[in-house]
Amino acid sequence: MEIKKSGIITIVGRPNVGKSTLTNAFVGEKVAIVTNKPQTTRNRICGIRTRGESQFVFVDTPGLHKARTRLGDFMVNVARESVADVDAVLLLVEPIPNIGDPERQLIDRIKALGCPSVLAINKSDALERKEKLLEVIQLYSQEHQFNAVVPISARTGQGVDELLDLLEGFLPEGPQLFPEDMTSDQPERQMMSEILREKMLLCLDKEIPHGTAVEITKFSEREDEVVEVEATIYCEKNSHKGIIIGKGGGMLKKVSTLARQDMEKFMGAKVYLQTWVKVKENWRDNPAAIQNFGYMKE
Repeated sequence: MEIKKSGIITIVGRPNVGKSTLTNAFVGEKVAIVTNKPQTTRNRICGIRTRGESQFVFVDTPGLHKARTRLGDFMVNVARESVADVDAVLLLVEPIPNIGDPERQLIDRIKALGCPSVLAINKSDALERKEKLLEVIQLYSQEHQFNAVVPISARTGQGVDELLDLLEGFLPEGPQLFPEDMTSDQPERQMMSEILREKMLLCLDKEIPHGTAVEITKFSEREDEVVEVEATIYCEKNSHKGIIIGKGGGMLKKVSTLARQDMEKFMGAKVYLQTWVKVKENWRDNPAAIQNFGYMKE
């Protein structure tokens, strides 16, 4: 079927509001890592959905937060700059009748841009009192005249198809931007790195996983169709290295096993994964290291 409409829709919001979960729900498969920890997404991730005569390109962005490191500055800039040169903006919020500074900053950018905007209220299925939802809608409607307001649950899929139908109306006439079977613009190496980082965020506590970066040093397919992946995990302190490796190597083995299982699902092939842990002190404040790990301006 010929693609007649295509466009870019950016998804913005504060950290941990569900942007990556919604991107995955739109696409229909996992293209962005998801954890219950804030600031999981560090870079722009494009999820691609081709449906009928329309192709959507969803840009999942880091959450707008108060940066404490140069990496944090980069993430905040990515979030701000992503609200430009797009066909529509989707502001994702939680069902809380309060507009914080991150939301106000994003609404100001949406107003300045003047493009269509939709407010999606996530996690609305968890509300015991539906009157609270009306309070949220009223509060945001006073702040900005959104083209539409939609309550959804990215986790369960409630309201996601209706939201997709609505967003289709904002796609301009245009050619196909990506092949029909493509679901993300991320290279496979980058996906391997992100999958491993996701498992560290899930398995490790507190600040440690936020101070880690993953470098894929080998990615190749053998003649027997097994994909070989070698990855180096960088952390900021020797004490963190010990925690990541764990007693008798137990934690690293757990993280690696979970990562390998997801890598195999993504690749549709057997994966042989080897991981190492190295210390690179204060890399999050080192511009050269930040760039080397793939966090750089396009």
